[in-house]
Formats: sequence, C-alpha cells, structure tokens
Amino acid sequence: MEKKRHFDKQFFNFLKELKQNNTREWFQTNKERFRSVVQDPLLRFISDISEPLYEISGEFVADPRPSGGSMFRIYRDVRFAKDKSPYKTYAAAQFRHRAGRDAHAPGFYLHLEPGNVFVGAGSWHPDRDALAGIRAEIAEDPDRWRALLVDPQFSKRHKLVGESLMRPPRGFDPEHPLIEELKRKDFISIENFSQTKACSAGFIDVVVNSFRTAAPLVRFLTEAVGHQF
Repeated sequence: MEKKRHFDKQFFNFLKELKQNNTREWFQTNKERFRSVVQDPLLRFISDISEPLYEISGEFVADPRPSGGSMFRIYRDVRFAKDKSPYKTYAAAQFRHRAGRDAHAPGFYLHLEPGNVFVGAGSWHPDRDALAGIRAEIAEDPDRWRALLVDPQFSKRHKLVGESLMRPPRGFDPEHPLIEELKRKDFISIENFSQTKACSAGFIDVVVNSFRTAAPLVRFLTEAVGHQF
C-alpha cells in the first residue's frame, strides 16, 4: 500500500506568508486557502493517527473536529500579551489523555512550523496538584524515572525541555539525588524533524514511532497524576 502524504510545501508556505502578513485583513482574504492547505490536511492527519495512537494507549484521544478537537486554534490569545499579532504562525495538535481538561494534561503533541517541526510528549505546565503528584512519584521511585530517561530508544531520539525552578521545591530534600529533576516545572520531551521529512510520504508513521518511544515517559506522568495509561 502506498504511504500517505499529509503535508506539503503549500502547507508551510502559507504559514510563512502568515508570519509576514499577520493581520486580520490578510487572513480573512486568505481564509479559504488556510482551510484547504493547512486546516484540512492537519485534520486528516489527526483522523488517520487515531487507530495507531489507540494501539499505544486507548486512553489518548485523536479528535479531528475543526473546533474543540485535537487541533489547536490558529487564533492567538492576546489579552495579556505584549505581542498583539492575532494569529499563530504554526499549526499544532495535541493528543491528550481523555481525562485531561486542557493542554496541560499528559499527552502527545505535533508542532508544524516553517523550519521548526517537532514531536512532543509529556506534560507542559501541569497544575499545582498534578505537579505535586509528578514530583512525589519521582522522589519516591527515582530508579524508574532515571531508567526511562537513559533508555537507549528514548535517549537517542528525545530530549527533555522546559522551565525549572531556581531552588528546590518546598517539601523536598535539597540533597535528593534527582533534585534537578524535581525542580522541573515542565516534563516534556521533544524530537526534532526537518520540514522535508514532514512533507514526505509516511511521515505519520514517523510520528507514531516517536510517540511510541516516548510512551514510557507519558505513562509515568499519567500514572503520577492518578490516571490509567
């Protein structure tokens, strides 16, 4: 069976043009083109990844609805931002746990931006209770956390990124052997890909494989916040 291609040069060229013309007037003029070359291909990708994602874990959702589903809105929330540009200059989707209420829940992520394509996994800015649960699990089972980070399949492809505290979090031993891990405010791994790779046939298989290698991290975080993987 021929491998399916979801993204192409038109997809990334639109986002590049949007970055150069980030105004409501330009976007309204080009809204139908956005739907045909960016939104529709991403929604097809989300629909097509549903079955292989279920094989990794049936607890994570690929929802291809154009609003309220896995695809992030193109519109920026500028209420408290200095940058008042109305549109994001990338397209993205998150496949989060069915118990998750928002983008902070454990899950898998795809980011598509000209010159910046990556797969993400984990939990970004978890809320206070979730963060406390994750830190407690690391402190209580450091061997499991350490083992998943040094696993060759994971470590050769993924790297942990995100913000950390300057000082040890309250209630944790400053001398804990994994204190630097306990300082983390984000628990995210990323794997970078080229734009050329994203435009290739079969890129969805590459993404699924990346999700699969990051699944132990997502399992750890999911269980730490009290959900089933």
